[in-house]
Amino acid sequence: MREPASAVEMEGRLDAIRVLVVDDHLVVRRGLATLLLAFSDLLLVGEAQNGAEALELCATAQPDVVLMDLLMPEMDGVTATQTIREHYPHIQVIVLTSMDEYDYVQRALVAGAEGYLLKSISADDLATAIRVALAGHPTPAPESFEDMTHTAHTSEPAPPKPGADLTAREQEVLGQMTHGLTNTQIGAQLNISRATAKFHVSSILSKLGVASRTEAVAVAVQHHLTTGPG
Repeated sequence: MREPASAVEMEGRLDAIRVLVVDDHLVVRRGLATLLLAFSDLLLVGEAQNGAEALELCATAQPDVVLMDLLMPEMDGVTATQTIREHYPHIQVIVLTSMDEYDYVQRALVAGAEGYLLKSISADDLATAIRVALAGHPTPAPESFEDMTHTAHTSEPAPPKPGADLTAREQEVLGQMTHGLTNTQIGAQLNISRATAKFHVSSILSKLGVASRTEAVAVAVQHHLTTGPG
């Protein structure tokens, strides 16, 4: 079990999303930890090799999001997910899975997991999924598993797709927002002023009916609203 991030690691990253990695394979944990290092808004606060250790670190490391393996000794990911959600409802859990764990994934979703990711996920997709989960929205599902999320979370018809009135430029700005960019960075990326970027962001929030950038990103990822350079 890797202890929470030190004061030195935390310096300058007080607003970062705190992430706990749980997997019984060291190589997998180290790989995920390396992916997280690529993003300034994500902070690894601990590593656990089973569900029991994860519960201990939830109390001490206070993560915002847990990346949870399913098949582990002592306490599996399904049991750990259910216990975390009961005792720490503010902590979001994302299940890490391989393609042959359908039944376990479905049980984890019922237990309260916000979504699931294949262990082969890219760094950018992992970062986006963590940001989306923090907002309390389901993470984007691998296409082959899409029916599972629908079955586990709801049987109601899907609401109309939001964002139909976004302009092409607003879709580009929204695409940059999914990567965690600030208004200044968006302006530099799209060759527009910071004020213009800020205007577009405000318009996007209004059109999507959300109150924050995090919620806007969640809606964008769920409904595939972004276009342009990423």
